[in-house]
Amino acid sequence: MTDHVSTHQAEEDARNETLRIWLNGRIVPKAEALVSVYDSGFMLGDGVWEGLRLYNGRWAFADEHLDRLYEAAKAIDLTIGLTHDQLMTALTDTQAANGMTTDAHARLMVTRGIKTRPFQHPKLSQQGPTIAIIMEHSRPRLPRPIRLATVPHLRGLPMTQDPRLNSHSKLNCILACIAAEKAGADEALMLDIHGFVNTTNACNFFIIRKGEVWTSTGDYCMNGITRQKVLDLCRANGITARERNFSLVDCYSADEAFLTGTFGAQTPVGQIDGRVIGTGEMGPVTARLRDLYKALVLA
Repeated sequence: MTDHVSTHQAEEDARNETLRIWLNGRIVPKAEALVSVYDSGFMLGDGVWEGLRLYNGRWAFADEHLDRLYEAAKAIDLTIGLTHDQLMTALTDTQAANGMTTDAHARLMVTRGIKTRPFQHPKLSQQGPTIAIIMEHSRPRLPRPIRLATVPHLRGLPMTQDPRLNSHSKLNCILACIAAEKAGADEALMLDIHGFVNTTNACNFFIIRKGEVWTSTGDYCMNGITRQKVLDLCRANGITARERNFSLVDCYSADEAFLTGTFGAQTPVGQIDGRVIGTGEMGPVTARLRDLYKALVLA
């Protein structure tokens, strides 16, 4: 497919060539933001991260994102070593260093740090965590609705790798994305262990049937902050929203479908497995939810 698009597709911005990155307490030019090959994140994918978005000088839902980061760090027994307020200061300092006021995206990453030897055991990480903030000027650009393809890669059980964790170990999702692209789609639609529709490789997934908004139970997907905001907006504005099991059959005959994520907010889906969803364009309920969400983040 020659017109591949991505849920993280953004306009080109020359300012991103001269970015400054926050790395372990220092703000340095992008070319100098280097991490050791012995770092746990590079070597093993051992770490957690958050994505945040800047709207009109404010990082949307920053407290909730940082709370989720600390919860994930505790879950993998990783000590961040900075307080919530110190991380927030690092974020705003990096924003100021890059002259950013709006339409920016930050990726805040914490790994278990540099290892003394190149092996798995976490006790080999003895120097403390590696913390980095990558920040980019980033205005989403989506020339058409997203095309999805169902893939064999599943969102699994929490005792294997809990899919609710924003972990650096994303290989399962990467393989799903590769499979979708080889099938001629933009992103992968992933099922849960019971065969119900769950999420995509990068975003939470919703369908709309007869005016009702459906998403998965949440048992096997990232506990998305944008996902929860959409559910809250539905319930506050008279839109029926259900967290439930549903199948591909329900998706193919849906009136609308969309994805949620920090970067793209609400991204319309035009096709699933070659079936056109609704008109193939953004539907009225999705458009209304986008307007409600925009009003929420700009309030």
